[in-house]
Amino acid sequence: MRIALIHALPVSIAPIEEAFERLWPEASTVNLTDDSLAGDLAAAGTLQPEMTDRFVALASYSAMSGADAVLFTCSAFGPCIEACQENLAPLPVLKPNEALIEHCAEVGGAEAHVGLLATFKQTLDTMPSEFHAAQPGFQLETALADKALDALFAGDNGKHDRIAAEVAAARLPDCDVIALAQFSLSTAAGRVAEATGKPTLTTPDTAVVKLKRLLS
Repeated sequence: MRIALIHALPVSIAPIEEAFERLWPEASTVNLTDDSLAGDLAAAGTLQPEMTDRFVALASYSAMSGADAVLFTCSAFGPCIEACQENLAPLPVLKPNEALIEHCAEVGGAEAHVGLLATFKQTLDTMPSEFHAAQPGFQLETALADKALDALFAGDNGKHDRIAAEVAAARLPDCDVIALAQFSLSTAAGRVAEATGKPTLTTPDTAVVKLKRLLS
């Protein structure tokens, strides 16, 4: 199986590749990265209509290249990815967090108190609505660890993980399950789980498991 992975940040590549190697090594992955997407979104403040065209172009190229499925790893662009799903149906096109949402319900139940931890501000502009649309019974609490992303861009992975764990412990102490919004946050899962004492789910692992189930 050939899986096209489309990224808006280069830091998302290593976590998803590691998850594939561990959970589905038989799959073949191809990476497409447009690292201007995150910067353009941050500069604009909100999703602009032309963003959708750019996403559809990336997904269509992946389909033409023989992909059996497409997985986006950029969690702040939900509406753009929905357009890709509609445009390329019936080809499986996964949002980065749809499998994460499903697994939160499996772990915590349909009315779970879910803590959503993000490091990129714009993720929290779109991702909560996706959680509520998929699981209306969720009680969702969000937390932003933007300093963690600064540390990651500076090359300090340890500081990134430590800040993420500290923010989760301070802001999400009463949740049933912690959902890590970014693929790049997956490295902090162990420290977040230790700091909060809660089940901590990552987007790479849940996405790979869902793709394997869909395509096997």
